[in-house]
Amino acid sequence: MLEDLKANNRRWAERKISADPGFFKRLEGQQAPEYLWIGCSDSRVPANEIVDLDPGELFVHRNVANLAPPQDANYLSVLQFAVDVLKVKHILVVGHYGCGGVAAAVDGKRRGLVDHWLHPIREVHQEHRHELEGIGDDQKRWDRLVELNVIRQVRNVASDVFVQDAWARGQTLCVHGWVYSIANGLVTDLNVAVSGLEDLERLG
Repeated sequence: MLEDLKANNRRWAERKISADPGFFKRLEGQQAPEYLWIGCSDSRVPANEIVDLDPGELFVHRNVANLAPPQDANYLSVLQFAVDVLKVKHILVVGHYGCGGVAAAVDGKRRGLVDHWLHPIREVHQEHRHELEGIGDDQKRWDRLVELNVIRQVRNVASDVFVQDAWARGQTLCVHGWVYSIANGLVTDLNVAVSGLEDLERLG
């Protein structure tokens, strides 16, 4: 079963070795990424490919709608490992325009368990309802909610004790908010970077 995927794997490994004979030997050592990517599970948003980084250069956590909820043990375990063990220097919260999870949070349909997972997006929608209602175009309103969700998740990450403890001990660490466009392959920096408590206070 899945012979095509196994064949793809072998061709990929051969290409890597052909271009860099020591590539996999180095990976066997220890991963030392400078970046943690918190992104969406959407299959059209492959983290390493978007920023053109090899395996070992990007630590990745993905879930529906790129959430960073403070009650999620999976996300928190990844965050702590990235900050305390790997000592990443940058945390990238990356949403994407056209996110089905963001749309599903507010379209009024019921889907089961995922509705609970997406609840934080409904809170963002409610908090910014006046701004969003003022956007006449449906697509632009959806895109703006994607951006607002990223900003909220940046705040969640920067508010976490693992991140704040890192800052307190002088560790260099910055949290960024980006949005990826599937339409053209480009990321937009939302300019909400947080590298300390003062930045977090300005973010509001």
